[in-house]
Amino acid sequence: MTPVARQDTAPVVSLRDAALSYDARTVWSGLDLDVRPGEFLAVLGPNGAGKTSFVRALLGRRPLSDGTLTVLGRPARDAARHIGYVPQQAALSAQAMLRARDLVRFGIDGHRFGPRLRTGPVRRRVDEILESVGATAYADVPLGMLSGGERQRVRIGQALATDPRILLCDEPLLSLDLNHQRAVTELIDARRRSHGTAVVFVTHEINPVLGMVDRVLYLAPGGHRVGTPDEVLTSESLSRLYGTQVDVVRVRGRVVVAGAPDEPAAPPHHPGQAHETDGARA
Repeated sequence: MTPVARQDTAPVVSLRDAALSYDARTVWSGLDLDVRPGEFLAVLGPNGAGKTSFVRALLGRRPLSDGTLTVLGRPARDAARHIGYVPQQAALSAQAMLRARDLVRFGIDGHRFGPRLRTGPVRRRVDEILESVGATAYADVPLGMLSGGERQRVRIGQALATDPRILLCDEPLLSLDLNHQRAVTELIDARRRSHGTAVVFVTHEINPVLGMVDRVLYLAPGGHRVGTPDEVLTSESLSRLYGTQVDVVRVRGRVVVAGAPDEPAAPPHHPGQAHETDGARA
């Protein structure tokens, strides 16, 4: 699939010598990265490597410990209205009885203070969004009665409601079967191709998006690596990041990683043991 990243335009996200720490623990440091309009960046790495913290930094919810971060040329916290966010799936609790259309409407005017927007235009806009993500059939169904894949369609609709220039997706494929994974990734890819929206996609599973990804940011105990999937997802590259032998093979177009610990503090695995890591799964 042909990449759509625009190299001739200003980056929508720019980090220089960026670092993020929790107390005395440095999660990642020395990160230089530009994300351009229309680019699909996959963020990979083991549990605890700072993938969700990276998303929180882009949202302006977690300040850097060092270095600089700009989003659309301004501090991250000032660019939030131009960012669509698809969070990890979680227990519905208070949202269970909300209808699908209610959640999408919150994406349009939930951030506003004072009088809400006029009902007619907003309802038409909600209907358009629900149709664009294939959720019209259950627009008035409570979220608690939808499947995981259906809820993710609605969450993508909510994230797209403000016509974002950047779409941040934090593990959007968790708990979805292969058919729903395909549907969700195709929706996200269609958006970035039709509107030039930059996509930052945190995932444990690279294979469902491998044909869409322009570049990978791999966060690991030994540092980080940025490059195309062919540059980053190699035995040499991952072995250097993990500080132990890691084997990467391609099997029928899928990436399989053997030997990579799942967490920074995990005990070493037997060299011959296949292990499904955040970077790729069999």
